[in-house]
Amino acid sequence: MTAADVGHLIRRQRGLARRSQMDLAHEIGISPRHLSFVELGKSKPSVGLLMKIAEHLDLPLRERNDWMLAAGYAPRYPETPLTGPALSRIRASVQALLDTHDPFPGLAIDRQWNVQLSNRAARRLVAGIPEDVRGAPINIFRMALHPAGLAGRTRNFPQWSAYLLRRLDRAVVRTQDPRLAALADEIATWPAIPERHTWGRLSSDEADDPVLSWRLELGGEELSMFSLLSTFGTPMDVTLSDLSIELFFPADEQTETILRRHS
Repeated sequence: MTAADVGHLIRRQRGLARRSQMDLAHEIGISPRHLSFVELGKSKPSVGLLMKIAEHLDLPLRERNDWMLAAGYAPRYPETPLTGPALSRIRASVQALLDTHDPFPGLAIDRQWNVQLSNRAARRLVAGIPEDVRGAPINIFRMALHPAGLAGRTRNFPQWSAYLLRRLDRAVVRTQDPRLAALADEIATWPAIPERHTWGRLSSDEADDPVLSWRLELGGEELSMFSLLSTFGTPMDVTLSDLSIELFFPADEQTETILRRHS
């Protein structure tokens, strides 16, 4: 790895964040000339400078480790398996949160939107869907957009799929993850999915609604739910930095009644 490698990564991330070289340089306390030299590979940044730039660009921990490696330094943040003993207390706390949220669906997903933890209500929604459709582990994009998955049961599929496709498009751009990119390419071939290059511009507006709801059939009845995504506030481990918790709530009294009856 060379200074040019990390310089390219910095320049790319600054572009994604739509930050000017001058503004970023002033924020982190260096001259625009110095930052320019770093981005061009003419100057190797110190560990401290790399971390400052990463923090001001709100870079995830995984990508911060990538920057460190590209600059010739050791990774700064550990990546501990969620199933390992070191994270057992945190895993148990997240699972307890999801279980408390039952009878409403709740799950914890990684940066590829693979399900790492879930509650009973969430598992009921996907019961009967073939494993090759859901993925192993279950992938939210695959399960929700596949014609043999939840797509056929989603009553507002054009709006809900637009939301998911925008998220997938942003994730592919931000992470440059080849597995996510391959999944996006596969999804683009499925029925009722718009052309790949349009995903970032898709709209899921629904008139008069304060929040987009997911309208899903369950046992011949229609559910209407909205979701809340949350993340760890102070993660110091890559695994936790990548983890998001999604909780679904009933958008009307009928949905709440149905979900409580099925619990």
